[in-house]
Amino acid sequence: MSAVNDTKFSSAPLLLTGIPGQEDFHLWISIPFCLVYVISIVGNSVILFIIKTDQSLHEPMYIFLSMLAVTDLALSISTMPTTLGIFLFNSREISLDACFAQLFFIHSLSIIESSILLLMAFDRFVAICNPLRYASILTLPRIGKMGLVFVLRGVSVVFPLPFLLKRFRYCRANVFSHCYCLHQEVMKMACSDITVNYIYGFFLNISVVGLDSLFIFLSYVMILKTVLKVASRAECLRALNTCVSHLCAVLLFYTPRIGLSVIHRFEEGSPPLLKVLLGYISLFVPPLMNPIVYSVKSKQLRARIIRVFVK
Repeated sequence: MSAVNDTKFSSAPLLLTGIPGQEDFHLWISIPFCLVYVISIVGNSVILFIIKTDQSLHEPMYIFLSMLAVTDLALSISTMPTTLGIFLFNSREISLDACFAQLFFIHSLSIIESSILLLMAFDRFVAICNPLRYASILTLPRIGKMGLVFVLRGVSVVFPLPFLLKRFRYCRANVFSHCYCLHQEVMKMACSDITVNYIYGFFLNISVVGLDSLFIFLSYVMILKTVLKVASRAECLRALNTCVSHLCAVLLFYTPRIGLSVIHRFEEGSPPLLKVLLGYISLFVPPLMNPIVYSVKSKQLRARIIRVFVK
C-alpha cells in the first residue's frame, strides 16, 4: 500500500463499537451500563469516605481496600466517556492520540489493581501466619512505600506502549470490537511489523500479571497450611472467613482475563460476542462488585456505612 494511503488511514479517526449486531438496542443497553457506572462510582466513593473519616478503620487491610477503591474509580472514569458516548449518542469516533491515552490508563490501572490484590494477599498472609508481628511489619510508612512502588511499576511498564504504537502506519480495518481502546487491538490495525509489540505485550502479561497471580496463589497455599494446623475448627473458619472478600476480588479480576487469554489463543473457534462480553466483564464488573463484596463481608465497614446512612 502506498505511503499516501498509509498517511490517510493513520490520520483518519478510529471507530469504537458497542455490542456488534445490537446497534438498534444501544439506547436500551445504555441503561444497565449507566447503572453499573453509578453504582461503581458511588460504591467506591462511599468506601473511601468511610475509611477516611473513621479512625478505627485506619488499619492495613482497610488502607489497601481504599487503594483498590481509588484504582476502581479511576478505571471506571477512564472508560466512561467512550462507553456512554456510544450507547447514548452513537459517538463512535476516537482519534489515535485519544485512543493511545485511553489504553495507557486502562492497562496501567489494570496492572496497579493486580498489584494491590497482591498487597492485600500479603496483608492476609501476615495477619494469619505471623499475627504477633502484623503491626510491626505493616506500618503506615511501609504501606505507603509499597503502594508507591507498585503504582510506579504499573505506570512505567505501560509507558512504552503508546510510543511503540505511535511509530506505526495504520492501513487495516479501523473498527474496534469494544467501546474502548486496548493495545492488542490497536496493534492489529498496523500495516507494519508488530513483532516487538507482540513480544512486549506477552512479556507484560507473564512478568507482571502472571507473577502477581502466582504470588497470590502461593500466599494462600501458606495461609491454608497455617490454618489447617489450628486445633479449633471455629478458629480455623474464622481465619478463613477474613480472606473471603479478597478471594472474591481476586476471582472477579482474574477469571475473565484468563478467559480472554484462552479465547485470544483459540480465536478462530470462539464466538465473537463471547470475547466482547468477557472484555466488558473484565473491566466493568470488578469496580462494581468490589465495594459490594467488602461492604457485605466486613462487619466493621458494614456497621459504619449503615450508621452514616441512618444519620
